[in-house]
Amino acid sequence: MNIEEELKSQVELAGNLPCHIAIIMDGNGRWARSRKLPRIAGHKEGINSVREITRACGEMGIGYLTLYTFSQENWSRPRMEVSALMNLLVETIRREIDELMENNVRLHVIGRMEELPEKPRVEMEEGIKRTAENNGLNLVLALNYGGRIEILDAVTRLCQEQQDGLDLSKLTEQVFEKHLYTEGMPDPDMVIRTSGESRV
Repeated sequence: MNIEEELKSQVELAGNLPCHIAIIMDGNGRWARSRKLPRIAGHKEGINSVREITRACGEMGIGYLTLYTFSQENWSRPRMEVSALMNLLVETIRREIDELMENNVRLHVIGRMEELPEKPRVEMEEGIKRTAENNGLNLVLALNYGGRIEILDAVTRLCQEQQDGLDLSKLTEQVFEKHLYTEGMPDPDMVIRTSGESRV
C-alpha cells in the first residue's frame, strides 16, 4: 500500500472527513538503508510521497495538511546530510511551486524559520508570499520545529506583551493559542507516521 492509499484508508477508518491531517515524515533513512542506498535517496523518495499526499488531500477536500519535515533535533545529524536536506528543500519548492499554484494550495511554515540558512528561508518566504491568495488546501510545513520551542516562543511573546500592558491574570486558552505558530489553524484530527505507525 502506498502512502496515498494509506491516507485514504485512514480517512475511511475515521468514519468522517478530517479537517486537519498531520503527517510525521520519518523512516526515510531506514528506507534507504534497507535498500543499501545513501540516506539522501530516502529523503528524495520522501518528497515523492509528499507530492502524492498533497494531491490526495486536495482531491479529498481536506482543509489543512501539516507535514513535520525537519525538527530542531535534526540539526544534530551529520553536517553533510543537513546541507543536503537544505538543498533538497530549495530544489523542491522551486520545482513544486507552479503545481501548488495550479492546485490552489496555500503554503504556510511553522517553526523558527528565521534560523534556517538563507537560501531555504528565502525560498520559503517567496512560496508563502506567492500562494497567499490561494484558498484551497492549506499546506503547513513544520521546519526547524519543536513543540517545546513553540511553547517557549509563545510564553516569550506573552511576557513581552505583559510589559506593554497585557494582564496575564486574565490569560485564557484562547489568548495563549493566538501566540502559537499555529494561530488560526484547527487542531489536527488525525496524525500519521510515514514509518508505519498511525494514530487517529
